[in-house]
Amino acid sequence: MVPYDVPVTTSHPATEAEPGATGSTGADSTGADSTGTEPTNWLARLRRYGYAPLPRQGVTQRLVRPYPAPSNRLPVRLGCPPRLADWLTRWSGWLGPALVALVAGVLRFWRLGSPHAVIFDETYYAKDAWSLYQLGYEGSWPDKADKAILSDSGSVPLSDAASYVVHPPVGKWIIGLGEWMWGLDPFGWRFMTALLGTLSVFLLCRIGRRLLRSTLLGCLAGGLMAVDGLHFVMSRVALLDLVVMFWVLAAFGCLLVDRDRTRARLAAALPADPEARTDVGDRTDAEAGVGREARPDATIAERYGLGARPWRIAAGLCLGLACATKWNGFYVLAAFGLLTVLWDVGARRTAGAGRPFRAMLRRDALPGFVSLVPVVLLTYLVSWTGWFVTDDGHFRQWAENEGAQSSWSWVPGPLRSLWHYQAEVYEFHVNLTSGHTYDSNPWSWLVLGRPVSYFYESPKAGEDGCTAAEGCAREVLALGTPLLWWVACFALAYALYRWLLRRDWRAGAILCGVAAGYLPWFMYQDRTIFYFYAVVFLPFLCLAVAMLVGALAGPPGVTERRRLFGVVGSGVLVLLIIWNFVYFWPLYTGEPIPMSDWQDRMWFDTWV
Repeated sequence: MVPYDVPVTTSHPATEAEPGATGSTGADSTGADSTGTEPTNWLARLRRYGYAPLPRQGVTQRLVRPYPAPSNRLPVRLGCPPRLADWLTRWSGWLGPALVALVAGVLRFWRLGSPHAVIFDETYYAKDAWSLYQLGYEGSWPDKADKAILSDSGSVPLSDAASYVVHPPVGKWIIGLGEWMWGLDPFGWRFMTALLGTLSVFLLCRIGRRLLRSTLLGCLAGGLMAVDGLHFVMSRVALLDLVVMFWVLAAFGCLLVDRDRTRARLAAALPADPEARTDVGDRTDAEAGVGREARPDATIAERYGLGARPWRIAAGLCLGLACATKWNGFYVLAAFGLLTVLWDVGARRTAGAGRPFRAMLRRDALPGFVSLVPVVLLTYLVSWTGWFVTDDGHFRQWAENEGAQSSWSWVPGPLRSLWHYQAEVYEFHVNLTSGHTYDSNPWSWLVLGRPVSYFYESPKAGEDGCTAAEGCAREVLALGTPLLWWVACFALAYALYRWLLRRDWRAGAILCGVAAGYLPWFMYQDRTIFYFYAVVFLPFLCLAVAMLVGALAGPPGVTERRRLFGVVGSGVLVLLIIWNFVYFWPLYTGEPIPMSDWQDRMWFDTWV
């Protein structure tokens, strides 16, 4: 998605809007803006559909958007001593996310080993993960190994005969780390996904704070993900998709930090405006020398090098780990690579570049490519180290046997063998069209058309904790919290409005994350795909909902009545989402409930 920064045409260029800003637009009823400039015809037409010019601010505040000064009113009203209140206020940007993540962690680790079963695709990834730590590659297991592992994992023989697997190894190495610490049992193979799920909530709080410049809205985004059913379930099963989501979210956070720091560096390089001065707010998030207003300078804006960008390299590492878990990470790489260079275009335009796109091509495109694509490819190769340093992995000796006569014999044999392996895997994925009970079309994902049942049992009265005479149901259902996902549909429409008509780069970034994780699946209409793949773009849905809630609460300067209704309405919406999560809790945890209660929770036939 293309971020937007209005070109500098006056000494007071347009600012990026406050979270949820929907107040005064600076335009009068005739269509002229607050400076008295008559709008062009296309601007006048856009205003009929809700467009309005943004308030005017200086170059520095547009490049380095300040954090609002935190207030200690809440801890003081709660009775905290002044020094403690000041400390809590100063560290609220870390304490708030930590508290939300603590709640998420307690929920995810509670009875993590239940159900005591190998559920859904754990039958592949839990055993492959254990094999990686034993052999360095995925070995083979005997028939009915799952039941034997649950009764006595040490009695199950692992064969060194290579197994054909169709996903890269990073996600399984991560799952195996939990098994190495806690053993080959349900708690062990679910430990690391629960940990990453908890950490991802913390990351989203911090990312939301940086993106929306609001600790409250950032914590709200993380809190919403903490009570989303799909994220909750995926944090409690040993599948790969939550691992992909974690690294994608981490990469997005790294790119946000890179954006802030490079724009601060560019602002510091611009000449000072002696007639103006600005405050960058949270000094810990700004580069030195930005606490003064700058004026645009075309020469600097077009020729200034943005220097070393370690956070973008870190984003490349995270994207490499995502790609080395599942291949859909490569689509995110393409989207985020485009996003970060377009952010550079916007920064140079704001700084006064007459031809910002050409300046980006000359100064930023190659460094951006090098800091992402080679880093991703190198990380992907390194992830196969276990396969490289052993001799018995699947297709490990292909170059020395079937591929010995290849015209590419000058390429080292292990690399040719890996290339052949990946080509075979690609053929498998694009031709995977066999039907499955719970496969679904991406069109239905946002409205929860076909959730996936990972585990189901129907114990009778007196069995497995069932106390109902009618019998019980135990199920682990990969179902997002319905109200959250349905609200997210409206939030995406609002984000699209903010991006297209209000030129809000934050909405564009959110839409980019959703598009990168969602839209590629529409190219595989005949392939067997599942709803739980949507967990990859779930954090961006939560950011969109947080942005919408901020708009409902009202922008700064609204009337007290408007604020009251906005805050009450937003609070009721959030409480209803939490209630919805609690209502479906038994379906997320596999707790036995009376069969009639289970049927009450099957709101649609397609959920059965």
